[in-house]
Amino acid sequence: MFIVYVLVLLVVSLSVYERFCRRGRLRAKVPGPTYWPLVGNTLETLIPHDKLFIYLRTLNKKYGDVVGFGALDIVAINIYNPNDIEKILSSTKYIEKQQPYTFLRGWLGEGLLTSYGKKWQRRRKLLTPAFHFNILRRFFRTFEEETEELLKKVEAEVSNERTDIGKLISNMTLKAVCKTAMGTSMNEGIQALSAKYFDAIQNLGAILVRRICTLWLFVDFTYQFTSYARKEQKILKDLHGFTRDVIRQRKTYLKQNPSILNLDYDDETNKKGRLAMLDLLIQNQNEGGIDDEEIREEVDTFMFRGHDTTSMALTFFIMRLADEPQIQEKIYQEMKSIFGDSDRPATMEDIKEMKYLECCIKESLRIYPSVHYIARYVTEDVELGGYTVPANSIIQIHIYDLHRREDLYPEPERFVPERFSPENCVNRHPYAYIPFSAGPRNCIGQKFAMLEMKTLVSSILRKYRLEPVTRHKDIVFVSELVLRSRDPIYVKFCSR
Repeated sequence: MFIVYVLVLLVVSLSVYERFCRRGRLRAKVPGPTYWPLVGNTLETLIPHDKLFIYLRTLNKKYGDVVGFGALDIVAINIYNPNDIEKILSSTKYIEKQQPYTFLRGWLGEGLLTSYGKKWQRRRKLLTPAFHFNILRRFFRTFEEETEELLKKVEAEVSNERTDIGKLISNMTLKAVCKTAMGTSMNEGIQALSAKYFDAIQNLGAILVRRICTLWLFVDFTYQFTSYARKEQKILKDLHGFTRDVIRQRKTYLKQNPSILNLDYDDETNKKGRLAMLDLLIQNQNEGGIDDEEIREEVDTFMFRGHDTTSMALTFFIMRLADEPQIQEKIYQEMKSIFGDSDRPATMEDIKEMKYLECCIKESLRIYPSVHYIARYVTEDVELGGYTVPANSIIQIHIYDLHRREDLYPEPERFVPERFSPENCVNRHPYAYIPFSAGPRNCIGQKFAMLEMKTLVSSILRKYRLEPVTRHKDIVFVSELVLRSRDPIYVKFCSR
């Protein structure tokens, strides 16, 4: 009985301290759902992932632009106003990432997505040249080749009443990343692992979201004894097996062709050559800069960010175009103005002329931002929306909600590509549209993604008309690392 009294006294003491210490007092001033002693707001999040997604959408509407959340000594502040978002994302003071990104370190280590400080700065400086315009010109050839392969599969789908567009696209984007940034040809061994890779990412995302929302899973010590941790280890075996095979294949090729790492000039541009991402990492390892595990971290990071996010962005975009026949026709007419009746492949110059298609892609990324949530960790007090956020707090930025603010985007659910015409972008807040994040930690591969999306969609629409099967109003989203629908997304392809 004495032990029970001691435990009760301890819990009460912790609750009182948590509420009335400086951090607790500052947190209590921020609007938000009822904050229960010790467990905080975790009870509201112990719901299925589709319901969790809906619940999170209510916070901004109910409590305003700054919403408090958390548990124990964890203070998490959700922000939705572009002025506050700019304050966090534009500053080099706030580039640190802690939870929930620490939960990704079993998978991604301390790669570009999860690292911070000097390590992040060194990696960013090392990898930035891998996405230079001259490199993207070389990637464009691969995008064309993979698009041609995809079109052959689409042709086989024309007789079907519906096609699972997600499955079709995800294989193409994975192959494109392997062949471009990784320089790997996707041999039979890697191809066999690719199916596991798709499932592994989704399953891992579901586990990580559950961990973020569950207090006893938040702590490493207790998490390691759970079935979630055991399942994560099995998933990581598949994910790391895939990326290590990619690295091994490229290293073998470079040993047979060592001149690639000593490239002095690009044959086409007659300028100093630039290496693709994995080649840069291997070269840096040869010079004593990084080791095998650090290469694996960056390959895992880009395989995830460069494949999964682009795949989902394309899936939602194609689905929405099928549901917007007038906009689809406008894109087709733009293609006709560029190509006429020719069936020649596109060039980089053609891609630049696809102005309306680019507006459509941007509008799709507004409505369906693949990375719908990002977070930063502040190590000093910061004023946001008139409230003092204490040091050592997590700042959570919900891009999905930002992109649907009616004061920024009237009738936000409507698909209106003209929002992104040059004249309509002039007065828009620079942090009102951030599908690739913004500031010092913006997405290093955003030009890569845009080029891939324009190449693929323009090629599809030149040959096929899209008819809706899955309607945009019927989509049920789930809370995961990347914006996903609960159910498969279908369209119908019709030959022109």
